Amino acid sequence: GLEEGAKNQFSTFSNFITTINQKKEGIGNRNSPTQLVIPNIKNGRDLPPLCLDVRQKQRTSIDSLPQELKAPFPPEPSLSIRTKTVKDFQDDMEKSKASGDWKAVHNFYSTTFDSFLEINAAFKKDTNSPFNTIEDSGIDAKFVNVVYDALLNTPQDVQKSVLKGIINGLLQEWTGPRTKDDLRAYCILLQNPQFSNTSTYVIYAHLLRQIAALTEADHHFLVHWSKKISQKRFKQVVDRLLQFISLRLFPAKPEEFPPMVKCTWWIPSATKVLALFNAANSLISPPIISYTDFYNSTLDHIDLMEEYHNWQCYGNSHRFSFCQYPFIISIAAKKVIIQRDSEQQMISIARQSLVDKVSRRQKPDMNMLFLNVKVRRTHLVSDSLDELARKKADLKKKLKVTFVGEAGLDMGGLTKEWFLLLIRQIFHPDYGMFTYHKDSHCHWFSSFKCDNYSEFRLVGALMGLAVYNSITLDIRFPPCCYKKLLSPPIVPCDHNTLVGICGVTLDDLFQIMPELAHGLSELLSYEGNVEEDFYSTFQVVFQEEFGVIKSYNLKPNGDKIPVTNRNRKEYVQLYVDFLLNKSIYKQFAAFYYGFHSVCASYALLLLRPEEVEILVCGSPELDMSALQRSTQYEGYQKTDLTIRYFWDVVLGFSLELQKKLLHFATGSDRVPVGGMADLNFKISKSETSTNWLPVAHTCFNQLCLPPYKNKKELKQKLIIGISNAEGFGLE
Repeated sequence: GLEEGAKNQFSTFSNFITTINQKKEGIGNRNSPTQLVIPNIKNGRDLPPLCLDVRQKQRTSIDSLPQELKAPFPPEPSLSIRTKTVKDFQDDMEKSKASGDWKAVHNFYSTTFDSFLEINAAFKKDTNSPFNTIEDSGIDAKFVNVVYDALLNTPQDVQKSVLKGIINGLLQEWTGPRTKDDLRAYCILLQNPQFSNTSTYVIYAHLLRQIAALTEADHHFLVHWSKKISQKRFKQVVDRLLQFISLRLFPAKPEEFPPMVKCTWWIPSATKVLALFNAANSLISPPIISYTDFYNSTLDHIDLMEEYHNWQCYGNSHRFSFCQYPFIISIAAKKVIIQRDSEQQMISIARQSLVDKVSRRQKPDMNMLFLNVKVRRTHLVSDSLDELARKKADLKKKLKVTFVGEAGLDMGGLTKEWFLLLIRQIFHPDYGMFTYHKDSHCHWFSSFKCDNYSEFRLVGALMGLAVYNSITLDIRFPPCCYKKLLSPPIVPCDHNTLVGICGVTLDDLFQIMPELAHGLSELLSYEGNVEEDFYSTFQVVFQEEFGVIKSYNLKPNGDKIPVTNRNRKEYVQLYVDFLLNKSIYKQFAAFYYGFHSVCASYALLLLRPEEVEILVCGSPELDMSALQRSTQYEGYQKTDLTIRYFWDVVLGFSLELQKKLLHFATGSDRVPVGGMADLNFKISKSETSTNWLPVAHTCFNQLCLPPYKNKKELKQKLIIGISNAEGFGLE
């Protein structure tokens, strides 16, 4: 990084760099990032949104551009010929380090970064080729990496010369559309490691502002070029942008930056550039980095509800809100937004009920403030279905469960027990609503037709109530289910609009029926004559109901159309779409409407399918040390020998055994969004004989542990207990 002495010198750039704003004002407000408007482009492949309001129904496409954006490219200025290679540069660096004479290196850096043209002259693979396609940026990535890796090891005057050159490039008068050489320069400058230092943030901010203000056509190129950056460099750029946003929000030394009122555009510009990298990341399968790497945990500490309300009120206007860019908001922050939004809806519904009661001169009753569900254990599903159907207007009130004939007071335990028992019964194979696929360890909707799909609506409502009331469910749906659940994320007003239909691929089928998906994959890669060897048509047999084999034509007259080498891709796509969309449409539509009857909220627009799954089922990542730190004790002290034995054993367990323990004690092997602390896990002393196995009360996340005499006995009894318990008894 830059030393303290250099920091003072760079602070003088603050005054000088403000001229950039004046230059921009001469061009017009069209370059202001707050006015960046991306047209809605039709007939293109759907790509992740860049900086549009996420409530927009049509996602922006940056892969296909209308004809007006495909105008002839501006002529590229002639570039100087640079012959220095990676080896030449490395030799110069070694000589400078050995001799202490940095003149040659200084000349290279000061010349290379003096202007956008010089950057291209140095780093363009072939100065005579235009490189004006999205497939190849024409950047010599290896040379760029070597030059940047060496930069921070050079003297301060060399580093300062690079920053002065960048300022020259940013101050250039722009009189027309950007050339591809300009875009290449932007792509290269974004990777500059100097921008990790806060003393360079004024320059960095203006670089980001110019990139954010580029046209949609230019963003199109930058997105596709960015996905070619190596994983390491890609992650560094993303981290640098996230750090820039964090330090602008909460500066360690506020005096380092201009006052916030004078640079309100810093954060919007950085966020919009980050959106380009998020779009690039989503184009690759698997993605370059995890979607969680775009989370900025600093946002967990701002007023999220103000952000959410601004987004609701102003939508896709010029008023910036982080909710316009949900990829940057962590799942923990999104859960807070959803919970508070749910609480506000609960309070609003309860208040309205109270007002209605008083207006009719009726005595208010505390029970009217809750969704009261009364069920018999012997008729659990039917009673639950009837209760939720009768009390549709109360679904957004706080849930309270009562088991008929029992004196239990619901402080959370009965609600969780109701969820556990109901989910176990509904998902039991004998019930016939869902099919369990052993190969993928997940459930999928049964395609058998039935007269009434209300029970699927009940399951959807259960999932919605779980999210609404912060209950983690032990449900094993594939990721495709949550993608369908957000298709669309807001229930359409027109009831004739199809819901729960999304684009599905062979990868989605692999997550549910891997054996069938493997067979279809083999068909696609088969090198022989498909028509003669497979003898298949565009008709499939999809179920056997009451002894009758059902068939379905994937396209009109499909039974007469043979599958050939030419049309096999179409056959596979239609088959996958039939299995995951069409064959279960009525079942899933009922499930969809059930979920959204409880969770209808604009907050759902902030979520990815993976995040919905985490909210419903919890996270699969276990941290038993965190569980140890947050565990409460009843009858034991954390220093007692039995407790020390217990944690020695548990921390030494394999991941599989740790998951079994968590499932045994809480009813699920997954962790709530808030982490292990949100489990409120408790270990109680059991006054029974040490010959007994441990006992768990899953409704309260409580483990009852006898005072075993030694570690060996505790480990043996614990493994037997967690390995053989299923539900509420021994298997």
